[in-house]
Amino acid sequence: MENTETRGKRKVLAGVVVSDKGEKTCVVEVERLVRHGLYSKTLRKTARYHAHDEGNEAKTGDKVEIMSTRPISKLKRWRVCRIIEKAVTE
Repeated sequence: MENTETRGKRKVLAGVVVSDKGEKTCVVEVERLVRHGLYSKTLRKTARYHAHDEGNEAKTGDKVEIMSTRPISKLKRWRVCRIIEKAVTE
């Protein structure tokens, strides 16, 4: 895909593909750690992003890097930059 340095100051996130059923679309689940304000316990927060995958290359279980982009459709505001790690298929 594109090099992340050439696109300016765009947000880049890494996550796991949880669905690749859409045509040129995959759903990426991004997990982050947040500290609770009062109790200081570390919590795991997850967010799901619909990402544009032009070549339908990302499959379920793959670890991918996504980059923010202009709105492509009603839900898609992210695009798959690169596949970091392929899922282990048995």
